[in-house]
Amino acid sequence: MTMVPERVVVAGAGAAGFFAAIAACGHHPGAEVLLLEKSSKVLAKVRISGGGRCNVTHDAPTVGRLVKGYPRGEKFLRKAFGLFGQPDTVAWFKAHGVELRTEADGRMFPVTNDSATIAECLLRAAREAGVELRTGVGVKACRVRPGGGLVLGTDQGEVHADRLIVATGGHPKAEAYHWLRTLGHTIVPPVPSLFTFNLPDDPVRALMGVTADPVRVRITGTDLESTGPLLVTHWGMSGPAVLRLSAWGARTLHAMGHRCTIAVDWTGGQGEEAVRARLFAADPATRRKQAANANPMGLPARLWGHLLEQAGVPGEKTWDSLGRHARNRLVALLTNDRHEMNGRTTFKEEFVTAGGVDLAEVDPRTMQSRIVPGLYFAGEVLDIDGITGGFNFQAAWTTGRLAGMAAAGPTAPHPHRAHGG
Repeated sequence: MTMVPERVVVAGAGAAGFFAAIAACGHHPGAEVLLLEKSSKVLAKVRISGGGRCNVTHDAPTVGRLVKGYPRGEKFLRKAFGLFGQPDTVAWFKAHGVELRTEADGRMFPVTNDSATIAECLLRAAREAGVELRTGVGVKACRVRPGGGLVLGTDQGEVHADRLIVATGGHPKAEAYHWLRTLGHTIVPPVPSLFTFNLPDDPVRALMGVTADPVRVRITGTDLESTGPLLVTHWGMSGPAVLRLSAWGARTLHAMGHRCTIAVDWTGGQGEEAVRARLFAADPATRRKQAANANPMGLPARLWGHLLEQAGVPGEKTWDSLGRHARNRLVALLTNDRHEMNGRTTFKEEFVTAGGVDLAEVDPRTMQSRIVPGLYFAGEVLDIDGITGGFNFQAAWTTGRLAGMAAAGPTAPHPHRAHGG
């Protein structure tokens, strides 16, 4: 006998939680859908993301292209994106009055360039769908009800649910997932992802604000590398090349204690011989210039001046007067500049974790638990994380949508339970 739920509870009023609640109401208008948020504010991450513009998704309309943006969760998301992918996200927001535009690097933002547009759209859609929102209600425990459904222990007493969608986000501390462990789920230990590199006392920090593109960044002693724009900050290095490297290398860098040697190729991987050829075969006009003005690699002027200083080359010397040894030192710095990383800094105010609920215990088509009937997951609480560029939000929209629709639908045969549970 099939059964539709009377009450669907969504824990966590972020991007995934709102999308799940809206989908649940839309799929089963007769159900009571309750959205709980532990803080007094909702959609906090939506409001601050993308520098206050909200990077909604990434312009990768095919599943094959889209999944390449996820260091963890690629296989799982292939199935999920096949059911609700990037084109579906764009269409959903358009249908709800929000047009998106695409930037040169593939990031997609609302045409208003204001994250409030996305937050207000979600709040309006939830209100119109009939979602009941309660703030200041944090879930601390959960148990399975003998007759079916779940009972949540919250800051405001017990809450009963026929179906529960957990969209509480990622957390840096494993203890935050304890109540999910008590339900029988395995938690992949959380570690930071998407962070910038701290380079204490490194002279390069004097170049704060300089961006070079393309730059290849490697973690020495590993096969981890990334190429793209690099931004020098007052604490070290950031920008897409560094952020992508931090995501793909999240667990390796965590195991290293975020202490390692960074090799920077300021030419983006042109190769030592090609760089040497350009430095030694400068045109006559360049050869007559002072070294500070020659800049045959076309780097930002402040960066070029810094590399000259590090190579011991006086900027006032003419390029033609530089000897072989000086040029070789420049070649080495341009292609293999070494820096010591000691620590990390959260990217802007955005915190992304690698880790969470083990994907082997979740059905990628419905986001339903393979352990507990009536339990679903959405967003960063899962062991899914993307690189910067809209990928984390796309995972939130997709998993939220699928979880909401499945949780509000008729009871289906329960999926095979992992670990024999």
